Amino acid sequence: MTKAIKLLTALPQMQRERLMELAKEVSFPEDTRIFEAGGTADRFWVIRSGAVHLDQQVTPLRRVTVASLGAGDLLGWSWLFPPYQWDFGAEAFSQVRAYEFEAPPVLALCVEDPLLGLSLVRTVCEVLAHRLEMTRGKLLEQYSLPRRGTL
Repeated sequence: MTKAIKLLTALPQMQRERLMELAKEVSFPEDTRIFEAGGTADRFWVIRSGAVHLDQQVTPLRRVTVASLGAGDLLGWSWLFPPYQWDFGAEAFSQVRAYEFEAPPVLALCVEDPLLGLSLVRTVCEVLAHRLEMTRGKLLEQYSLPRRGTL
């Protein structure tokens, strides 16, 4: 499996610096719901410390963790794609410190600086591809059938 893509370190330094001008430092106490599936996706975060679980509501009383994120990871990508709604929920598994970015100013910066926009979209797509690969691996591991010739 490939190594996780870290948004800020994947961007070229000059573009990272421009993006960081829009960052706001935030924190979430342990067990805080950061967002819910179906809610309006108008921002994203880069986790500085702590852990966040992405989850999916599978029954009215049960959520299943689909991914765990930590330092350097991108939290939230739905702000980039219509209909701009969260696909999963997110909860702070521990005290979390993060950089928060509001989507409208980031999108305006991407229009102003198309190279930054292209780099950002490519990096977010790499993050998504990595997470899809990780999810695929988990599913294959969990639901794999015994190989022929084994009991």
